[in-house]
Amino acid sequence: MEKARISELLSPFLDPANLTTGDLNHISMYIDILLRWNSRINLTAVRDPEQIVTRHFGESFFAARHLFPTRSIAGISSPEPGSQKLEAVADLGSGAGFPGIPIKLWIPSISLTLIESNHKKATFLSEIARSLTLTDINIQTARAETLTNSQFDVVTLRAVERFETILPVAARLVRPAGRLALLISSAQQEVASATLTHFEWSVPQPIPCSNSRILFIGDARPTYQVSNA
Repeated sequence: MEKARISELLSPFLDPANLTTGDLNHISMYIDILLRWNSRINLTAVRDPEQIVTRHFGESFFAARHLFPTRSIAGISSPEPGSQKLEAVADLGSGAGFPGIPIKLWIPSISLTLIESNHKKATFLSEIARSLTLTDINIQTARAETLTNSQFDVVTLRAVERFETILPVAARLVRPAGRLALLISSAQQEVASATLTHFEWSVPQPIPCSNSRILFIGDARPTYQVSNA
């Protein structure tokens, strides 16, 4: 897809001036690989390249800019030296890599863990990371429930089955004072806030070009300690 068209399609979700030529090249390459693999394994029900940009990349970059408002790459304004620590981010049930890999494109300095129990999908994620020459990516081909000794500064969750069941699992992966970012329907907001009462939830952010999708971010209270039992 033409880079100018990608930039145009992403404009409702973020300022296109914050995307570099390299970002747009990566997105175009990602789409090509996704469509090729999708003909063999079911990675996404969305087949149209423009809808892939808006529904997958747009939503993911929308989350990225709210989680990390200031980029730290060459050519983009960066924070003051020493003002930003390395963040460990986990994308639970990563599937085709959304929102995890676009977040990595947005802020390459993060350490990214993609948690995907399906071996074929995990292989696809490895191919994307290799083709886009992304570093500091760890792909965990395992169920999140088994990662009892892992915790992260940010955990993302999007389009997963068994939402009510997976919420406590996601919460256990969040460090004290860390953040849980949910890309969900507005109907799921009450379930999230009622289930995870030890999180302080921000005002939900409506996702552009959607009637019901929201970004819902919760901060784990520093004093809260969850059991892995």
